[in-house]
Amino acid sequence: MSGRTLQRYAFAVVFAFTLIVGVAVYGRRLTTNPPGFFIDESSVAYNAFTISQTGRDEYGVAWPLYFRAFGDYKNPVYVYLLALIFRFTGPSILVARMFSATLGMMTALLVGFLGYRLTRQRWIFLALVAMTLATPWLFVLSRSAVEVAMYPLAVALFLLAVVRVAQKKRWKWIDALWIALTLALLTYTYSIGRLLAPLLAFGLIIFAQRVGILSVARVWLVYAVSLTPLFIFRWRHPGALEARFALLTYLTPQLGFGSTAKTFVGHYLNNINPWRMVFTGDPAAYQIASTYGTGPVLLITFVLAAASVCVWLAQKRFSTWWVFVVYGLFVSIVPASLTREHFHILRLSPLPIFLIVLTIPAIEWITREPTTTKRILIAFALVLICGQAIYFQIVNERRGREVFRQNMFDADYQSSILPTALAASGSNSIYIQDAPAIPGYIQARWYATLAHLPRDKFVIVPPGGSAPASAIVISTEAVCDACEVLLERSPYRVYRVNSSGR
Repeated sequence: MSGRTLQRYAFAVVFAFTLIVGVAVYGRRLTTNPPGFFIDESSVAYNAFTISQTGRDEYGVAWPLYFRAFGDYKNPVYVYLLALIFRFTGPSILVARMFSATLGMMTALLVGFLGYRLTRQRWIFLALVAMTLATPWLFVLSRSAVEVAMYPLAVALFLLAVVRVAQKKRWKWIDALWIALTLALLTYTYSIGRLLAPLLAFGLIIFAQRVGILSVARVWLVYAVSLTPLFIFRWRHPGALEARFALLTYLTPQLGFGSTAKTFVGHYLNNINPWRMVFTGDPAAYQIASTYGTGPVLLITFVLAAASVCVWLAQKRFSTWWVFVVYGLFVSIVPASLTREHFHILRLSPLPIFLIVLTIPAIEWITREPTTTKRILIAFALVLICGQAIYFQIVNERRGREVFRQNMFDADYQSSILPTALAASGSNSIYIQDAPAIPGYIQARWYATLAHLPRDKFVIVPPGGSAPASAIVISTEAVCDACEVLLERSPYRVYRVNSSGR
């Protein structure tokens, strides 16, 4: 057996092992860690189900571009893809989360393929796949059935579309179409894309000296056409897409330019803070993909990305492609830096993809003509990757059992809250009375769907209204006057309204 054949077999074995481990880790305990089903997950899944059955959302709107939910509008791509899956499988928590986990696995393969496209080296492909799968940030994003689970994949697709034409002298219309379609995917997949995608589109001007401004203009034109549905939606629903941003941003008309710039810089520096990336993570505990107390980025990823800069400086060679990737890294932080939170793991979701891609020059240098020193570096890198990945999985497993996380994901709704209300109500209706900030009604609708209960079993009490005497109520309100509490699990309370009224 020749050395080349032996290498191919070795690669196939290691690649198969990496995939098997990845599937085992990403597919493990999908329905129990995170526990329960977050209200945003239930909203996405319920609307995907109604679309799969009737082509209408929970409000009866036919084939909506954006899905109204909790005073906000959810983005369409993830919902429609999940609806297509539900059409064949039926509604299921396992199926919904398996879809997100599959997106995470696909992201790793695409990042690996991007590395192979740049270097034509199979082992670099494998290294990038392993590094992406082991990255805590990308793992936690793939654990929940929400739109952001698809965003790293969309970023990887965009970078693949650009890299395939990066060395061309002119971009044809078909090239412009592929890039513009991935920009549109970034725009319609998650809310930050409505700013990030235009910034990335503008950044394509970096290639103008090589391919000509006309080639870049073709991309801009096709991308602008793809935004037509968005502009029509905004015209029909003024302010709808900006409403949530208005609640999250520190930008106000009263804030002067100097104060705005200072605040932005402060938030930007917090979001790009290496210590947060490698050690502490998202400081917000109430976060669907929180990694508080653990680093969402692998230490070796950060080291290799920095080493790539050293490689460029030593070689005195900066290709247009890598200038664009660095540009993409820095602008990917801009949307999150316009909101009040620091290091928000969801709004910074493109960042880990750019960081991992930036490790490619360093990995290529290490694997080229390996010396004893380089082999030691490779072994050390593998130990770091495995060590940090295992540590994160241990911490993540422990966090999934915390009472706080159980309550946050409404883990008792299916097992205790809904059964208690059903048993007490008999053949009568169950009333849903929510506090404005906690729209628990969606859990009733989603779990009723899973249990094949009729929708009219549940009556939504309007704000300021009240349930009739002797009615069974599931409420997220903080107080309960004149009622008999049957079960209480934060933030829910199941009770019977006293005959004297509330």
